[in-house]
Amino acid sequence: MPGQQLAARDFKVTRQDLVRYAGASGDFNPIHFSDHAATRAGLPGVIGHGMLTMALTARAVTEWIGDLAEVLDHKTQFMLPLLVPDDGGATLSVTATISDPDDAGQRQLVAEATAGTTVVASSRLAIRPAAR
Repeated sequence: MPGQQLAARDFKVTRQDLVRYAGASGDFNPIHFSDHAATRAGLPGVIGHGMLTMALTARAVTEWIGDLAEVLDHKTQFMLPLLVPDDGGATLSVTATISDPDDAGQRQLVAEATAGTTVVASSRLAIRPAAR
């Protein structure tokens, strides 16, 4: 339904998740698991992988629309890193609104990923036109 605000989807992200993601992605940059390395790099603490944030946004979209194959395009703008404290991790909340169909029948799903009040990423996804 155009203009529909989709229910928020929350994801708990822990340091253990970051280590697992590092293994799956091959991104073993220590800023994703070591407070020492992160602060030496000028960060306030360990940060989540940007691609993990984007993947969790895509997972929320899959749950909302039922099939990631319906997504024709996915563009994300990272605003700030996701800080992942060692004492319980962080909660990433993904919300989205579906736009009216354009002339080609495509809908846009505009998603925002936040941690607390901080916007971590903003995504725009083109969704396949509904079958007629």
